[in-house]
Amino acid sequence: MTSPRLSIVIPSKDEAESLGDLLNEISTALAGDSFEVIVVDDGSTDGTPGVLQRLAEVHPFLRCLVHAQSCGKSAAILTGVRAARAPLVATLDGDGQNDPRYLPALLALMAEPGVGLAAGQRIKHAHSQAKRIGSRFANRLRARLLHDHTRDTACGLKAFRRDVFLRLPYFDTMHRFLPALVQREGLAVRHLDVVDRDRLHGRSKYGVIDRAIVGLFDLFGVRWLIKRRKRRPEAKEIFHNPD
Repeated sequence: MTSPRLSIVIPSKDEAESLGDLLNEISTALAGDSFEVIVVDDGSTDGTPGVLQRLAEVHPFLRCLVHAQSCGKSAAILTGVRAARAPLVATLDGDGQNDPRYLPALLALMAEPGVGLAAGQRIKHAHSQAKRIGSRFANRLRARLLHDHTRDTACGLKAFRRDVFLRLPYFDTMHRFLPALVQREGLAVRHLDVVDRDRLHGRSKYGVIDRAIVGLFDLFGVRWLIKRRKRRPEAKEIFHNPD
């Protein structure tokens, strides 16, 4: 089987109603391209696997992985990236708020030399006022401490090299610190302004206060990781004796 050029990983929890429309939009946005879509069901209770099984009859590019219990968004992304067959991976959320039409632009940024991550940055949030205020505060604090030159790390639209992601230190909520972690590897990060859409079905599965508390501890952990990597070794082979 020929490997695709791109793997799209969608972490999803109780988003069965949104996935059909989202897959149709991905198919349209990437028409003519070689790709696969991996939906990682993170312990859903709404019959998501059955819905995806029916959708796979229409979309042969679709794959589905299931967590027996909810492990969180970062864990779902890691599961999908590990299973990906392409060297490039893109992510977007399963609720339909991320617009797949931005995927080609993200891939174009990834084609630039030395780029390890292309990240969407929302210029319009389809969230409640409380979440917008919390997100604004968290982003400003993160930028001040990590100097990652990123306005918004919570946007689900991202593209990155699979090999780079798999060598990053894993921890819960790591998806919110990808720009800083990729820069720590000596690679460039590019940004793309995107517009969030209103969700068509259901409601958000994530709170405000709980994410803020966990994220604060992780923020200082990432700052420590960056400071501990003072030198990035560069080595070259000066001779080679074949067997």
